[in-house]
Amino acid sequence: MFPMTQLTAETGQSHGANPVFAPEFAALRKHLPEGPPRHPILLRYEAEAGWLVAHGVEPGLARAAAARAAAIFGMDEDGPADGSASPPWRAPMAADISPGPLRLAALFGLGADAAERLHEVWGLLGTADALMETGGDIRLTRDPKTALNGYGCSHRPRPWAITFASSTASSSSARGYIAADKARLAVTAALLRGALRAKAVDTCIEAARRGIAKGFGLRAGEEIVLAASGTDTELLALALTHLAGTDKPILNILIAPEETGRGVPMAARGLHFAVDTALGHDVTCEAPIEGFRRDTALANIPLRDASGVVRMAVVVEAEIEAALAGALAAGKRVILHGLDLSKTGLLAPSPMFLAKLRAVYGDAFDIVLDACQVRLSAASVRAYLDLGATVLVTGSKFFTGPPFAGAALLPAPVAARLQTGALPAGLAAYFNRAEFPVNAPAARDLPEGGNYGLALRWHAALAEMRAFLRVSPVRRAEILRGFAAAVERGISATPGLTLLPAPPLSRTSTEENWERLPSIFTFSLRAPHASGRCLAPVEARQVYMWLNTDLSAWMPEQPEIAARICHIGQPVPLAQPDGNGQMGALRVSAGARLISGEPSHRALGPRARLEREFTDVGVVFAKIGLILANWEALCAADPSPCYRSRGLSSSP
Repeated sequence: MFPMTQLTAETGQSHGANPVFAPEFAALRKHLPEGPPRHPILLRYEAEAGWLVAHGVEPGLARAAAARAAAIFGMDEDGPADGSASPPWRAPMAADISPGPLRLAALFGLGADAAERLHEVWGLLGTADALMETGGDIRLTRDPKTALNGYGCSHRPRPWAITFASSTASSSSARGYIAADKARLAVTAALLRGALRAKAVDTCIEAARRGIAKGFGLRAGEEIVLAASGTDTELLALALTHLAGTDKPILNILIAPEETGRGVPMAARGLHFAVDTALGHDVTCEAPIEGFRRDTALANIPLRDASGVVRMAVVVEAEIEAALAGALAAGKRVILHGLDLSKTGLLAPSPMFLAKLRAVYGDAFDIVLDACQVRLSAASVRAYLDLGATVLVTGSKFFTGPPFAGAALLPAPVAARLQTGALPAGLAAYFNRAEFPVNAPAARDLPEGGNYGLALRWHAALAEMRAFLRVSPVRRAEILRGFAAAVERGISATPGLTLLPAPPLSRTSTEENWERLPSIFTFSLRAPHASGRCLAPVEARQVYMWLNTDLSAWMPEQPEIAARICHIGQPVPLAQPDGNGQMGALRVSAGARLISGEPSHRALGPRARLEREFTDVGVVFAKIGLILANWEALCAADPSPCYRSRGLSSSP
């Protein structure tokens, strides 16, 4: 059974699709063999082998590399080999560990040198989705029961899912997947033609770096360091302050860390923030990382009061300046964070306030701007860089690329620090040398090579970035206004939901109109089983999970809504309205893909496409209403999320 299905934009219904039209085959389409229908694994094998041969790879090696990709593709499609229908190489070529040069030579008629080459690059061969799952921590691992990772999404396209999850993470679109697959094929061909492993991957990383620089308009002297996640960039920012040429203890002023990432306060002190790292090292969470100062302290500036209400900007900024001035007077080096934006769409402090502090205190402190949501223009990024701020970005939030695609944009004065000294030794568990600029002596002791999975994820994100940038700022604003209206209608129509207010956004005179508009909408859910309070964080997480689940078996009275897969932002813990305990607030967000156009909707005209998107917003809230109305039954059943609904799992 091969559930190669595709969603039609016009009806939203599933139909058996020829694999020729699947994103997994898009880069290979010109090399699909003619003739009678073939087993999808063999079709994939023949198409990829043809592509590699056409790009200068010796036929035997091309067949072997194509067999590995096809075997992994088959595992994703229908599980383990089923005997007679499978080619003899399927099981050994799908294995995580190479079967060895002798076995490879026997399977594909390879000479000793060719078989050894294939064996040596085994870990860099496979499908784009399998390779994009590497180079991150445990959250990237797919659950074999659901085929989803820790973010509830997939590196394979999932066009049947309604996705407004860009505040957390999104599944790849066809556009992003194809871009990553083209980059993968280029690296595979280079490796098989004899390129050094490090050179092939470094070329892929440098291409991603150039794309990021172009998208954000970086200038001469400004640099980019790639990082597996936004939290990894936080650790990098602390390391860069270690290179500032002072031996002072550090005070790291964080803005609302509860609304950034749970690992940020640990990374900001130079502590391990998980049980494993992006490079696969097992570590002890909250243990010190070698080479980072042990006396780094934190000052946390909250953006909400004890009842969850957003605090006045003037009060927040006064606390920031008091902490900064006090630390400088005490002889400390200060890192001041800015937040643009938080998980719930808050901005603090204002760029004008940061400019005032820079004018008063000069370069006695570092500014690190957490812009990991990237809901701002290149002009706004430029304004932060001109203040000397290190700007932390990702391709995996607003731009809807795969999760775990981070980067730090370094202003010229900070980039210059990479020319002297050495980065903390423990950073080698998180970064390779190739993630840093080529001319960065401070990174000389990092492991040679680069994070290939990270590079592919950035290639996917850059495809979304380029599509977004092709849309005029005026049109972006129009779409965001329409999305806001759809969200407000959906919340108003759903009993028990309350939209949480957020202050208006304001940066500089150069910002574009669309940046001022909200794109993250946070809402509370009244508990259906406990009057007088909202759902607690663990309960809100159940709603989040069940939205991502086909619930038609438990709610047969409305199967067309219950079966829809809806992926939204993970719950954020906020204060209950009465200040007694915490609630879990959920989020729906507009991502770049809403503005540029979800590729699976390409058959629709612009107006019809947006009507479809805004209708889908209503479906999300209708399904939330069903979940709350059937709370007890769902708690008893506790259904699990799924890659696709049952209605989309039939074989062609």
